[in-house]
Amino acid sequence: MSALRIERISGRAIPVRGHDIDTDRILPARFLVSVSFEGIEAHLFEDERADARGTHPVDQPQYAGARILVANRNFGCGSSREHAPQAIQRWGIQAVVGESFSEIFFGNSVAIGMPCVTVPAEAAAAIQAAVEAAPETEVVVDLVAGTVTCGTLTAPATLPTAARDAFTSGHWDATGLLLDDVAQVEATAARLPYVSGW
Repeated sequence: MSALRIERISGRAIPVRGHDIDTDRILPARFLVSVSFEGIEAHLFEDERADARGTHPVDQPQYAGARILVANRNFGCGSSREHAPQAIQRWGIQAVVGESFSEIFFGNSVAIGMPCVTVPAEAAAAIQAAVEAAPETEVVVDLVAGTVTCGTLTAPATLPTAARDAFTSGHWDATGLLLDDVAQVEATAARLPYVSGW
């Protein structure tokens, strides 16, 4: 099994407006009881969707099948729950574009292969407005070029060099890397006194 290289993500986008959207808003705490992540995407933005009475972007049919989420400042702040990026990815999102991200949310997203790229505030707002006006508009996140393109708009997109290199080389997938060399993992385990004999 080889780790998947992630260089370019394209598709329709879903705008999620607002600053400081925390992980409890993304996935309320009462849905963290499962030992797996299976099915948690059904509860993405659960409380906000209930309050919005069908008008939240997640409930809008024009955004069904979107692959890119467009956020604003400090997205994913709050508690460190890894369930939040899991719910977003399992809903179908493959990349998040925003003004800035919580460091822990960003790290949890890297671990599951979901790039979070930073764009200037005016670019985030312009992309959100563009996909609200024309939901069929294709958005392209190019990690190699360091850009996000939406229609005629191309904005600089940044993420830490280590994360970009991990995505483009496939080294973001720690499990995949281990499975690529099971013999070496077993040899290392055999040398460890607290592992041998188990």
